[in-house]
Amino acid sequence: MANAIGPLLESGLGNLAAYLAAHVLLCLVPAFFIAGAMAALIPQEAVTRFLGRDAHKAVSYPAAAAAGSLLAVCSCTIVPLFAGIYRKGAGLGPAITFLFFAPAANILALVYTGGVIGVDLAVARFILSLAFGIGIGLIMALLFRADDAAHDEATGGEFAGPGSGRMARGSLAFLLLWVALLLAGTLKLAFLTGSAFELTLPMGDTRPWQEVLDRLVLHDASRGEEGVTVQGVALIALLAAIGLCAWKGFEHIHDGFNAWARAGLVLIAATLLVAALAVRESDAGLVVGFTGKFFAVAILLAALAAVARRALAREDVQAWLWESWRFIRQIFPLLVAGVFVVGILRALIRPEWIEALAGTNSVSGNLAGVVFGVFMYFPTLVEVPIAKMFLELGMHRGPLLAYLMADPELSLQSILIISAIIGRRKTAAYVGLVALFSTAAGLAYGSWVDGTSPFAVALAVAAFIAVLVALVSRAGASHHALPRGT
Repeated sequence: MANAIGPLLESGLGNLAAYLAAHVLLCLVPAFFIAGAMAALIPQEAVTRFLGRDAHKAVSYPAAAAAGSLLAVCSCTIVPLFAGIYRKGAGLGPAITFLFFAPAANILALVYTGGVIGVDLAVARFILSLAFGIGIGLIMALLFRADDAAHDEATGGEFAGPGSGRMARGSLAFLLLWVALLLAGTLKLAFLTGSAFELTLPMGDTRPWQEVLDRLVLHDASRGEEGVTVQGVALIALLAAIGLCAWKGFEHIHDGFNAWARAGLVLIAATLLVAALAVRESDAGLVVGFTGKFFAVAILLAALAAVARRALAREDVQAWLWESWRFIRQIFPLLVAGVFVVGILRALIRPEWIEALAGTNSVSGNLAGVVFGVFMYFPTLVEVPIAKMFLELGMHRGPLLAYLMADPELSLQSILIISAIIGRRKTAAYVGLVALFSTAAGLAYGSWVDGTSPFAVALAVAAFIAVLVALVSRAGASHHALPRGT
């Protein structure tokens, strides 16, 4: 028994270590601070005007999808942003559309999908993600309209902002700078990832260090196991130090800035800079490359500090840090637990099993693609080469699309976090709808690949949506107000 449990625990801990080292700092940390800025600095009316429950659907749902299309980040990074706009007063429907569309069909994911797998699949991914993302949002808003109305009333009372609904220029600049920092840290552009110059730290032959890490933490790119680098170990240590400082400082930030809070901010800035470096081992020591990303992060951090000092009131900065810390306390433990469990499941599930199940464009084949997306989550863009591998193994292009739509949405950690934000009942409905729509998307695209006319496919998709909306509307009419609660 111990012999069986040991490798599973090793896989879970290895997956967690690799995730913390590779994805938390330049993705998730800015996302938490963006969510905190949304909650603390954006007036209620500025959100509800475009994304609120009472906003015109022809405006709110396309606006939610458009906002999501610009963010090339993982679903676990989108979730804090979703929490931010939902907490600030966005309607459940538009917020769900944002949550679905952003990781599934952002611009970078579409471009990468088209280049690696094919333009046809990228176009199908965009069209079906847009239509089904809006459809899922509308259905969620209809199913939970009583809860949505209660949430709208609660956020309206708690976050009533200035009557004009306009965001102060300083607050807007602060928020946009954090968005720019998020994009600078995540976009894979040559001028950001390339090194302007390199320095070698004379520490002797550091290659054995990496060999030790490779033995301790699983590293298999074909299964999404990223391993941990020497730089990653340093980043994990810095992340632990940030956690201690934040707990001691941000927990009581409304009482003023203490030494812990100041140390936490300094550590966050320093850690983001270290994460932006390109570090590799050599026989002469550690080679540190100063990338375009490093200089972009440094400039943006300096600009953020200047704006915070000169354009934000001290109370606004304290409110921003408190809201960010509250999101971290709520979301981060669930993220850690989810990533750990996914690592264990990854050691149990074999890709060959999915390929055997998903070789044809059947309902079971597309469901297999969806289920695989739940238990074998890969960070955004990483799922594209993994999908290419499945395609080469014999997976049909229909189930492949079902996987690409479900993988960014239904990872185990995302499900846990979403449940903490909107409740178990709404989360169960969302998961069911995403699974249903992803399966339908795979079947529709797969039918087209197999020779069905585009007109017939479009007609079938329209009929599917019409029947589903009719059923939901009928259920809503029969149960005028569903019981509240989670």
